[in-house]
Amino acid sequence: MTILNCKVASIDNITETVYRVKLVPYMPFSFYAGQYLMVIINKYDKRPFSIASIPSQHKYLELHIYASEFNLYAIAIMNKILKNKTLNIDMPYGNAWFRKKCKRPLLLIAGGTGFSYIRSILLAALDEQPNREISLYWGGRIAKDLYNLHELKMLTIKYPQLHIVPVIEQSNKSWQGRTGNVLHVVLKDYYSLAKQDIYIAGRFEMAKIARERFCAERAAQKSHIYGDAFTFI
Repeated sequence: MTILNCKVASIDNITETVYRVKLVPYMPFSFYAGQYLMVIINKYDKRPFSIASIPSQHKYLELHIYASEFNLYAIAIMNKILKNKTLNIDMPYGNAWFRKKCKRPLLLIAGGTGFSYIRSILLAALDEQPNREISLYWGGRIAKDLYNLHELKMLTIKYPQLHIVPVIEQSNKSWQGRTGNVLHVVLKDYYSLAKQDIYIAGRFEMAKIARERFCAERAAQKSHIYGDAFTFI
């Protein structure tokens, strides 16, 4: 692992509670798409965040940080960023990186800001395998939780083999996507997952249920399901 001191290049409010933070390390760095970094609070306190950018964007690192009154863990990070404009990080971490040598259809599943991990996998796949079949399912509680839908819709114009399925739990009359639990929508759409490489990011219980049900009910191969949660459950 490598300790890097970074300049905070920009902070954007994507929503009321989600911030896009771009860091510019003062030293060269490397990672695989889908890995994460540790923000260093002190020598005893390091906090993980997925890297939303990809290795070919070698000048900066992008983070999507959900910071609300219910997430004091992330608020402490945002306060540090806003106060100091610099950040020390330790990277890279994680074994659920993008397996770019594989050619199987990709199924990407995100819950909330787990999208940052999925975004890195998606952009790397499009960059390196522009003709690969990709389906991305992104679940949130309400529509504004799916904060990057515009970027995804623009990508589908350039890459017609990319299929985006937004799913929210609480819809209104203006919502044009799917409604319900994102895993239930995936199970409804796929009779078999035997041929897919599956990358998933969200709460640990979500990842656990996904792996169990996909393998038991849709013939998914456990060795082809990736997610950092599986290191801990």
